Amino acid sequence: MTRFPEAVSVAAAIREVLLECDPRAKVMGTRKVARDWRLGRLSFAFDVAMPESPGRPDAPELLPPNRMPKRGKGGSEKGRIALWHALAHIEFVAIDLALDMAGRFGGEMGEAFVSDFLAVAADEAMHFALIDRHLRGLGSSYGALPAHDGLWEAAHKTRGDVGARLAVVPMVLEARGLDVTPATLQRVRANGDERGATILQRILDDEIRHVRFGANHFADVAKRLNQDHDTLWKALVSRHFGGAVKPPFNDSARLAAGLSRDLYGSIAC
Repeated sequence: MTRFPEAVSVAAAIREVLLECDPRAKVMGTRKVARDWRLGRLSFAFDVAMPESPGRPDAPELLPPNRMPKRGKGGSEKGRIALWHALAHIEFVAIDLALDMAGRFGGEMGEAFVSDFLAVAADEAMHFALIDRHLRGLGSSYGALPAHDGLWEAAHKTRGDVGARLAVVPMVLEARGLDVTPATLQRVRANGDERGATILQRILDDEIRHVRFGANHFADVAKRLNQDHDTLWKALVSRHFGGAVKPPFNDSARLAAGLSRDLYGSIAC
């Protein structure tokens, strides 16, 4: 486990964990940074820059999204493993997304922002650990299949603008998880995987809070810039998000996360 002296800055602690390649060490290091920050053991100082790219294990092989093999519906053993491997990769990258958010923008956004996104990082680390354990129970492991790096690419493109990062990552990409997870959960339960369904329900509940953190801090950015919230969000999504915002939407989960239908419905394709 990564250990930090008490006088270290929160930025230095975050950077060290971001650069960690081993998945288990990243999980443990993330939990330690979040705990040390919560207990006041890290100073609110941003004396080091965040890395351009986080540490990654040798596997999985990262492919462009258009070269990823099709997963199917997950009914076969191979399909179930592919599903859980894809979910594991999403949660692993989500650890880095939350750490980078806190470390890259915490200095300008303040201590509450750092607290929120380090709490998100700790949740994502727990989600990855739960999924990785479940994947091992299916006779596989993280890294056994290829994955893509689209989530981190979105973070890299918005590295210079906290408003853009909040608009795209929590409020578009993570919000999409609120839309698709319930159907995945039902499919997993229909296949008799109650343990997997319990994991997905926990993730869905946590992700509502994570998206709400993003929405709340984006509102703060819009207020600080003296710009209309919805107009700013739409402009930043148009400028920085290469994909489409597509229905169907989980309107109740999105509303609980602070996203109104009027906001995202007007740009849906």
